[in-house]
Amino acid sequence: MARIYPLFSSSSGNSHFVGTPEAGILIDAGVSCKRVTQALCQNDIPPSAVKAIFITHDHSDHIAGLKIFTKSHPVPVISSEKTLEYLIEHDHVDPKCRLIAAGDKEITGFGFAVKAFSTPHDAVGSVGYKIKTPDGKTICLCTDLGHITEEIDAHLLGSDLVLLESNYDEHMLKTGPYPYVLKQRILSPRGHLSNIESSKEVKRLIEFGTAKIILGHLSRENNTPVVATNTLMRELGDDFVRDRDYVLHIAPIETNGLAVEF
Repeated sequence: MARIYPLFSSSSGNSHFVGTPEAGILIDAGVSCKRVTQALCQNDIPPSAVKAIFITHDHSDHIAGLKIFTKSHPVPVISSEKTLEYLIEHDHVDPKCRLIAAGDKEITGFGFAVKAFSTPHDAVGSVGYKIKTPDGKTICLCTDLGHITEEIDAHLLGSDLVLLESNYDEHMLKTGPYPYVLKQRILSPRGHLSNIESSKEVKRLIEFGTAKIILGHLSRENNTPVVATNTLMRELGDDFVRDRDYVLHIAPIETNGLAVEF
C-alpha cells in the first residue's frame, strides 16, 4: 500500500515522497541532496527508490537540492513547461535528466497516474499534483497558493488524502517581524494560504468524503501546529469528529517518521 512521507515542509524547504520503500516519486527537492537522502534513509527508503521528481514551482525552498540529486540519480524531472524552462536556464537540473512537461493530461509510467493543476502563486508555472494509485486511491498535494480557485477545488474534492497548505495565522503575520512588503506578498492572492482559508477548504473536503488531511508548509515564524489545528477545529465545530470522521496530521518541518497510508 502506498504512503506519503512528508520529508520536509516549511518555508525553509519542502520535499515529499509518495510510494513504498521499493519505488515511488519525489515531490520537490527543496533542501540539499544530502538532507533529502538522509531523510529518505531515515524512513528506510533508498534513494534508488525515487523513480521521478515532480516539481511544483521554481522557488528555492522547492528546488534547492534538485541539481545535485539529479546528478547522482538522473531520474526524469516533471513540471510545468515554464518551470522546466526556468530550471534549464538557471542550471537547476542535471543535463542528463529527461525532462517531461506536465500538461493537461495525466502522466503515467512511474507507478502512478499524475495530473498537474495550476496554483495561484508568485512563481511562473506553479502547480499542485493529483496522484492516482493502481488500486484506485487518490492523493492531492497543494501548497504555495494565495487562494483556492475553482480548478483547485475540483481537483481536491473526492480525494482520499489531501496535503494542503496552512501557512500562516493572520494575526501572527500582521503583528510579527516581517517587513511590510513581505507581509503583503504573503497575504496577496498569489501568496500563501492562511489557516482560516485552509480550514474552510478542509471542511468542504471532509464534507465530500476526504478522510485523511495533512496540513503542510506551516510558516516557522507566523504559525504553529497548535494554532493551525485550533483554527481548523473552530471551523469544523461539532459537525465532524477527529479520528472518527477524518484523520488529521501536521507535516513536520523535517521528517519525524510520519508516513500516512492512503
